[in-house]
Amino acid sequence: MKGFKNARVYVYGKGIISSDVAVENGKIVKIGNDLDIDQAYSFNGIVVPGFVDRHIHGAGGADGMDGDVEKIKTIADSIVKEGTTSFLVTTMTQSEENILKALNAVKNYTRISGARVQGVHLEGPFIAEKYKGAQPLEFIKKPDKRLMDRFIKASGNKIKVVTLAPEQENAKELIEFLAENKIVASIGHTQSDFDTVEKALSWGASSITHTYNAQTPLHHREAGVVGAGLILDELYNELICDLIHVCKEAVKILVKNKPKDKLILITDSMRAKHLPDGESELGGQKVIVKDGQARLLDGTLAGSVLKMNVAVKNMVEKVGVDFCTAIDYATANSARSIGIFDSVGSIDVGKNADFAILDDDFNILGTIIDGEVVYKR
Repeated sequence: MKGFKNARVYVYGKGIISSDVAVENGKIVKIGNDLDIDQAYSFNGIVVPGFVDRHIHGAGGADGMDGDVEKIKTIADSIVKEGTTSFLVTTMTQSEENILKALNAVKNYTRISGARVQGVHLEGPFIAEKYKGAQPLEFIKKPDKRLMDRFIKASGNKIKVVTLAPEQENAKELIEFLAENKIVASIGHTQSDFDTVEKALSWGASSITHTYNAQTPLHHREAGVVGAGLILDELYNELICDLIHVCKEAVKILVKNKPKDKLILITDSMRAKHLPDGESELGGQKVIVKDGQARLLDGTLAGSVLKMNVAVKNMVEKVGVDFCTAIDYATANSARSIGIFDSVGSIDVGKNADFAILDDDFNILGTIIDGEVVYKR
């Protein structure tokens, strides 16, 4: 049996313990001391669950909108370097043809190596023009159940999250349709007021996309989407913790207000991640990457080049969140929000043997998926 011997292991609900972890047939089979492990992993770091990124557009020069299974593999192979073992291929507002092409690629994708694809995050096209961010204006559409049904079928029923603007005409019907199909309706790229967010929650919406970004801000006369996210405990809140999209103080406000199990770290990264600074592309738009920032030519932030281990590090070292809670933000909370916590998101008997091994400076020493080492520094 393979596994970890006398390792520092973060076990959900118990904290960091000294323990063995036994792995067999890609699953965690035992956690304890003096286990019969004859093939020990040769890592000396803190063992945590593999990270789960539910909002990532691309990495390594590839993007989910490329509509190519090989490009999905490139993303999967790139992000294991940051400890991510599960992710949602994230689309963006584009032509129906291009979105369908991207969804078909996910349907036809079979994992060979790298992080596992857990489904799709459909970001747009049902969003608000005013808060489009880096989403192309010409492809924005009103909520449409029939179009959504075509998207679901094209993906092979793999859509897990849909980002939409609930103030739009027919949004109620679409959110209810998504809830019926066990798809997360996430409020984002929206000019909704607080009352509309409350209504969306009653219709079945359950999360807010990249909190603070591309949504109505908190104001003392209208709390907006941000205010709703801060005080409606039922909602999950995504967060891009690169300290560029959201400042440290705003992150602290979110952390202080949200239940610990409702904040989700995402990268929202684009194809330039894991590549040198320079010119890149997002949805046919030129992007300039410099000093850790990805921006359109007009200065609009165009996703990020954030790595998940860096997001966790920022949470601990800059924001002051304890280590275990920060790990939960990147693992258990994300997995639970999209209904896959039964198999990933924590180190527990019966779950997939997916691990990230961190040194004391949050560098990734190794990544393991289904018990197999897929990355070693």
